[in-house]
Amino acid sequence: MMHEEFMRLALAQARLAAEEEEVPVGAVVVHEGRVIAAAHNQREQLQDPTAHAEMVAITQAAAARGSWRLNDCLLYVTLEPCPMCAGAIVQARLPYVIYGAADPKAGAVDTLYHLLSDSRLNHRVDTTGGVLAAEAGALLSEFFRRQRAAGKK
Repeated sequence: MMHEEFMRLALAQARLAAEEEEVPVGAVVVHEGRVIAAAHNQREQLQDPTAHAEMVAITQAAAARGSWRLNDCLLYVTLEPCPMCAGAIVQARLPYVIYGAADPKAGAVDTLYHLLSDSRLNHRVDTTGGVLAAEAGALLSEFFRRQRAAGKK
């Protein structure tokens, strides 16, 4: 139940992204049962290819903790992290990531790559996928349906 509660907060962030015409992905970082960071995709708004929800949330969490080491935090994200975000998760030393929908085009946790469990890296991350996946996937599908109908890429 705890995972669903925090994933619902990440989904609220994803809805904010959709309202801003951003791909609806949201993330929250939790420390000792309390949300210390909440973010959504901001690539269009910031014109920054690295402004994925996870990246923004990790930056916020590091500022809140006063350390780049987030080894006592949990990351909840509505979509399976991409290779860039998975790299940042490893670098931040996050011990656990919970995600919603799988990403068949860029998933770097379980789908295309397994970066968070790669024994060649200096840190491994426990993961749980599929938490509220149907709701997260529906947000993404509806967003891209509207984009296609509007003739956008």
